[in-house]
Amino acid sequence: MLYLFLRRFVVAPLINLLFRPKVTGVEHVPTSGPALLVSNHLAFSDSIFLPVSIPRQIVFPAKSEYFTGPGLKGKLVATFFRSVGQIPIDRSGGRASLAALNTGLGILEKGGLFGIYPEGTRSPDGRLYKGKTGVARMAIVAGVPVIPVAMIDTDKLQPSGRMKPNLFYREPGRLLPRKVRPGVAFGKPLDFSRYEGMERDRFVLRSVTDEIMYALMELSGQEYVDMYADKAKELIKAGESVDAHLRLGDTKAS
Repeated sequence: MLYLFLRRFVVAPLINLLFRPKVTGVEHVPTSGPALLVSNHLAFSDSIFLPVSIPRQIVFPAKSEYFTGPGLKGKLVATFFRSVGQIPIDRSGGRASLAALNTGLGILEKGGLFGIYPEGTRSPDGRLYKGKTGVARMAIVAGVPVIPVAMIDTDKLQPSGRMKPNLFYREPGRLLPRKVRPGVAFGKPLDFSRYEGMERDRFVLRSVTDEIMYALMELSGQEYVDMYADKAKELIKAGESVDAHLRLGDTKAS
């Protein structure tokens, strides 16, 4: 009830008033029954724009730290995350992936929509990075439609490390900045029922994950990078070039 009230009367009206996000392909999201929504990840605000883009509730896993902050500010932050359909997940330690998987499967078994970012973290440079195979395992075990979702221009609205959004964006070569209008594009559902019972086959998991990432690449128009995003972040933080490592065939990068 809290989610429905805050989403309908507070969060969604405010988001639509300030940013007017462009939403397409909503017809691909089932009006009832389970589905797994897989999205690229450009900015922190993806987890705000995506949940308010359709009438149904989308549940996302979020870091448990967002729900345990001290004082009034901590309570407000926790309330906000719950208002956009996020639930706390302890993502530290070796059991983190299993916890997220089991939570997602539980939501899907109840007929809900579960959202996940296959890249595992935000893109460090706006490109689409290699997907982790947990998304494939969830898709095969659950046996539900997999709906690719492209977040568009949210990184221009909210660059990495910035909490306050930019209402205007200055493109290279343009004298005047343009107003940022983020987008959410839903693609046609993907069906992986042909792989039923094969969720332990690592070659199948990689194949399914790559198919999902290809659909996201086509939908978003992003350049694909055959490297995990967390590895790319490490390289960038160290002042190294992601592309140089790819050219050298860095096996640890992928």
